[in-house]
Amino acid sequence: MTSEVVYNGGLRTTCTHLKSSSGFETDAPVDNNGKGERFSPTDLLATSLAACMITVMGIKARSMDFDLNDIKIEVLKKMAADPRRVSGIDLKFHIPASLAGIDDKTKTILKNTGLTCPVAKSLHPGIVVDIDWDAWA
Repeated sequence: MTSEVVYNGGLRTTCTHLKSSSGFETDAPVDNNGKGERFSPTDLLATSLAACMITVMGIKARSMDFDLNDIKIEVLKKMAADPRRVSGIDLKFHIPASLAGIDDKTKTILKNTGLTCPVAKSLHPGIVVDIDWDAWA
């Protein structure tokens, strides 16, 4: 087992990672009868893509003897109706000055690594992913 999800009522859940016992709560978004006070399940889907990408990029960077500390990715989840679903995920990379000097070959390797992360490969092809790498052009 990977995790446990308990419905707490009021459109909230508590999610627990079984190996570490770390956890978090979710809440339904305001536009779907919730309070929007926590990540929604669809927020987690979009955020998982960014977390997965930067994690595998970090693994690749480590194997190349450097670190990707302080890279930030802004995540925008786009929803569609009928059926209600995630229709798009926009990611905007922010690269710290300490990484601005990385050569083009290394940038290409890191970008390709991120694009082939397990979450990216698991998303439905109908979800449009738009990545703004401009900060690292």
